[in-house]
Amino acid sequence: MDSRELTLRERQVLGIIIQSYVVTAAPVGSRYIAKNYNLGLSDATIRNVMAELEDEGYISQPHTSAGRIPTDKGYRYYVDLIMTVQSIDDREKRRIEANIGQIGMERNGTPSDVLLSAAKVLGTISRQLSVVLSPTLSNAIFEKLDIVLLSSTRMMVILSIQSLFVKTIVMELDIEVSRQKVDDVVTVLNQRLSGLTLSEIRQSITRRLSDCACDRQLKNLIVRSAGKLFDESPIVERLYISGTEYIVEQPEFKQPEKVRDLIAMIEDKFSLARLVENSSPNSAEGLRSHGKEVSISIGKENIARQAEDLTIVSTPYYVGNMVGKLGIFGPKRMDYEHAVRVLNYMAGSLSATLSNVN
Repeated sequence: MDSRELTLRERQVLGIIIQSYVVTAAPVGSRYIAKNYNLGLSDATIRNVMAELEDEGYISQPHTSAGRIPTDKGYRYYVDLIMTVQSIDDREKRRIEANIGQIGMERNGTPSDVLLSAAKVLGTISRQLSVVLSPTLSNAIFEKLDIVLLSSTRMMVILSIQSLFVKTIVMELDIEVSRQKVDDVVTVLNQRLSGLTLSEIRQSITRRLSDCACDRQLKNLIVRSAGKLFDESPIVERLYISGTEYIVEQPEFKQPEKVRDLIAMIEDKFSLARLVENSSPNSAEGLRSHGKEVSISIGKENIARQAEDLTIVSTPYYVGNMVGKLGIFGPKRMDYEHAVRVLNYMAGSLSATLSNVN
């Protein structure tokens, strides 16, 4: 059963509690709100409003304090229906651009250089743990393939994908092949597969090479290996992270067991990457209205137990028809508006930079 719509007064008080808690990490009391915010309400009235919010699960009272802190439900209501994300202002843009210079310097570098710089910049600006996933390759356009013979029974296959990404795989051969046979197969593969997506190649390579006049054994080896050759890189190889030092400084993670859980999650790169990759655009009106594909996953909404004390804010970025992900991991007590603004701006900058990498 859906909760009732909060009144304007309740929304105001909930918003103040969250905004204050984000800044101070301290529970917020009615007296503090009455003294510091001109709501035209008495301390007693504010106490009543807070009692209603607590009864409905939007805020809770730590046993050591008379103040209140937001719950996951409170943060979710705030993100969906109270928060407004302004356009990035000039001062913040200049600060981001000064940092993004690190990415710009990598324009002549590899995509990996750019993605690592992006993770560092995002961590520095957000002061949180930042995660960058390189684009998925299934929809990427295959350009060409080269094969380097390492020995008569061992070869390295080098795939060039959309002028941006290079994938290399070493293959063991159970047959001996000559340089000429390899060159013949490479010529046919490039003629028949260039311009297709990796997904299309995996699905149709058998048919496309069925009448190939090249060496049959080598051709069959390539076809049998198509799932590996033309598949995604392992997700951990697509992951770039930065900013661990910022998140471990947060008050929420001061207790030893919290720090252990946090470090274990960060070191489990497979799970960390999955948390970002499996996020999808949030359907909340508050974020849709900005035309941005932002996902915000709060506390127990996260699929991993180790992430139950965290908020994950993520957004896709695009390079041609390839899609990657940017994410910020932080305490639930994070500045949501700032995180969304920074991610949106960074996604645009990263897309532009990668599109210009030679």
